[in-house]
Amino acid sequence: MKRILKRALMVVVVIGMAAGVAYVFRTQPVVVDTGRVARGAMQVSIDEDGQTRAHDRFTLASPIAGYLSRIELHEGDPVRRGMVIASVSPMPIDPREESEIRARIDAAEALRREAVEQLARAETNHDLTKKDLQRAEMLVKDDVIPRQQYDQAKTKEMVAAKDVEAARHKVDAAAADVKRAEAGLISYKSEASQKTVITWIRSPIDSRVLRILEKSERVITAGTPVVTLSNPGKIEIVADVLSTEAVNVMPGMPVSVENWGGPQALRARVRMVEPYGFTKVSALGVEEQRVNVIADFVDPPGKLGDGYKVDVRIVTWDGNNVLKVPTSALFRSGQNWSAFTIQNGKAVETPLHVGQRNAMEAEVLGGLAEGAEVIVHPSNSVKNGTAVTVRMGGT
Repeated sequence: MKRILKRALMVVVVIGMAAGVAYVFRTQPVVVDTGRVARGAMQVSIDEDGQTRAHDRFTLASPIAGYLSRIELHEGDPVRRGMVIASVSPMPIDPREESEIRARIDAAEALRREAVEQLARAETNHDLTKKDLQRAEMLVKDDVIPRQQYDQAKTKEMVAAKDVEAARHKVDAAAADVKRAEAGLISYKSEASQKTVITWIRSPIDSRVLRILEKSERVITAGTPVVTLSNPGKIEIVADVLSTEAVNVMPGMPVSVENWGGPQALRARVRMVEPYGFTKVSALGVEEQRVNVIADFVDPPGKLGDGYKVDVRIVTWDGNNVLKVPTSALFRSGQNWSAFTIQNGKAVETPLHVGQRNAMEAEVLGGLAEGAEVIVHPSNSVKNGTAVTVRMGGT
């Protein structure tokens, strides 16, 4: 009897040890975070850095080379249409330059006289060919000369007329060369007569001074930008977006202007997407094709001026009663989207049809019902059928 009890006790001990080992080495459920499929408002937007700029800006440049006087205006000053912004005086020339200019004038004048003489010879020759043609016309009527000789006389007259026309053009060109050469003496003659010939740079519109590009008086070349004018009441927003995203932007789309320095976001609206792209190197050193999107303010821009930094959110799609799932729950399974739902304590891979997406949420078009619990940020340990447990504090 004692032997039977001893064996039974040993069996119980062995079974207990086996159960303990099995308990220790059993598969532990994977701790996961979860989210819910729910209905609500959703937006899809393009978020980029933007910059304000004056809608109407005018850069005034000097039409001549000369000495620019100091500009007395300051940036931000109002100007009226026709108001003098700056003045440019031709540079005086020294005696050596005067001699060179007078020599060029003499040479141009000599060429003009030569062209006049050539015109006179061409006119004399033309008069002679016209007389020959008149005689040929009378003689061919009387059959004194053959028709071929008459045609030759007519051709000579036509050629002589063209020569006269060409000679007149040469005279005009030579006269223009003389005027161009004489123009070099304007500043010298002005200095000699103590009369200053000044070119005035005037404002084309009522506006404000945006930037003074040449603040000090100095010698400038023709075409040098002097000042930039703008209308401070017309400010627009420009944001460069990826060309692959720009194709989804249409005029009239709402824009939210954020982080501009005010207490709340400002409303704007897309006016146009520029029809050309450009290459820009990103912060990571990657070349990207980008396109400028131009937007106009709907709300007053406040104290924003030209060149201020803003954050731009272009809303390309929105909905109010959208069935949506956290984007972090989605993963690719072949060519389709899937998510892990929790059923009876296990992860179940569920294919679904996704519509619009943003960084946080995705529109569910099929595959998941409202209220379904999904695993967000699933790790590699989560497979179809894996036992899971929701982290304390999870959904």
